[in-house]
Amino acid sequence: MTDTQVGVPRKSLPRFEEAEGLGPQDAEFVEDLVAVLAKHGNLNRFGLCLLHDHFPLRADEVLVETNDPETRTLHAHVERADGTRHAKASQWRFVPHADGEAYAKSAAGPCQEIMLCTTLDLCPGREHERHDRRSDH
Repeated sequence: MTDTQVGVPRKSLPRFEEAEGLGPQDAEFVEDLVAVLAKHGNLNRFGLCLLHDHFPLRADEVLVETNDPETRTLHAHVERADGTRHAKASQWRFVPHADGEAYAKSAAGPCQEIMLCTTLDLCPGREHERHDRRSDH
């Protein structure tokens, strides 16, 4: 796994129904963000997501996304952060340091991983495909 900090408490987020999405009042913010992403060559690498909770996670848990391209579905489930085989983070949040002014530093900068994503061969039900590929070599 990457740099998920096991045991770091998470500040709760608003429930999805209560979280405020982007609106006209955010136009200047989005323009500034686009300019920063463009400056660093990251326009096609990063975007925005609405931070929200559907249910609480403990400090030792992480949300993991899996996908099935054949059925065109995505699924998210909770795993223990120190026991997951899923190693690629796909969502992060900025995490203020304890003093509330500086940001906590991690390998990804002032961020905390909030979702990991599987590679295709780790998706549930695909164990036979991994075995078949290994047998071919």
